[in-house]
Amino acid sequence: MENADALESLLRDLFRSQRLAVLATQREGQPFANLVAFAATDDLKHLAFATTRATRKYANLSADSQVAMLVDNRRNQVSDFENAAAVTAIGKAEEVGGPNRDRLLEVYLAKHPHLKGFATSPTSALIKVTVEKYDVVRRFQHVVELRGKP
Repeated sequence: MENADALESLLRDLFRSQRLAVLATQREGQPFANLVAFAATDDLKHLAFATTRATRKYANLSADSQVAMLVDNRRNQVSDFENAAAVTAIGKAEEVGGPNRDRLLEVYLAKHPHLKGFATSPTSALIKVTVEKYDVVRRFQHVVELRGKP
C-alpha cells in the first residue's frame, strides 16, 4: 500500500512540473480528448483550465460534466516503462464565476502568466474540475487509486 504522503508529494511534483494535461470528455457516447493548459489548487481538490465557450470541449462539458484529465511525465524514451508516472484525475467540471473565479484564476495565471489575455477574455470560461479520485500509474503497470483529498 502506498503512503498517502508519498502519493501527495508525487502529485504535487507532477502537477508542478507539467504544463499540459489531456482532457477527456464525451457527448452522446462519442469520446473526445484535448490538450489543455492546467493548474492544480494547493489542496489538490481541484484542477483548472481555460477554454473558449465556442468550442466542442465547452459544449461537451455543458452537456456532461464528468471528465478525466491525464497528466504524465513521459519523455518518449524506453526508460519511461520504468520511470514515467501518469495520473488520471476523475471528476466533475463546471465553469467558475464570481469571487471563486478570481481565486482560481490567480492559481491558473501563477502557472501560466503567458495565457492571461486568453484566460481573461470575455469569450473564455475558467473551468474547475472537482476531483473525485486520482488513479496513479508508475512503472508502467503499478496502479494506485486515491479517493478524495490525498
